[in-house]
Amino acid sequence: MDYFFWAILAFIGYYVILNRSPIPETSEKVHKITSAAEFDALASSTTNVVVDCYADWCPPCRAIAPIYSKLADQHASKGHLAFAKVNVDHARDLAGRFNVTSMPTFLVIRNGEPKGVAVEGLKGRRSVGFSGDGLVERVLGADKVALEAVVQALAEK
Repeated sequence: MDYFFWAILAFIGYYVILNRSPIPETSEKVHKITSAAEFDALASSTTNVVVDCYADWCPPCRAIAPIYSKLADQHASKGHLAFAKVNVDHARDLAGRFNVTSMPTFLVIRNGEPKGVAVEGLKGRRSVGFSGDGLVERVLGADKVALEAVVQALAEK
């Protein structure tokens, strides 16, 4: 029994902890951000940006990546709504700038600043970070429902 337990644990550990291969991107509409300058250029040229702060080793990040790409394909609009990915292990300055402490974290950037958006039906969700005035500023974790609601609200603005 002990051997079986350790074999399963080693198998899971390999795929969860040691698998640091890059998350494959399936959408050309998602901007891969590698520096603060790249981020600032995108944020200043687009009214709304949804930023996926992720890490290659993060299983929930891998799980939500195809959904995020699909949302980008459906809703990206030049100058109005952009989608970006920031690998927090490579762009630590951006992670610190936006106080990202868990992955994935989806940030709402409006007019170049982290600002919230009004979204109906998300009150009480533990995965949603609200501003003092009740606007959604971020989605923590791979919460598909909350992410889709935020993107829909931004697309309609």
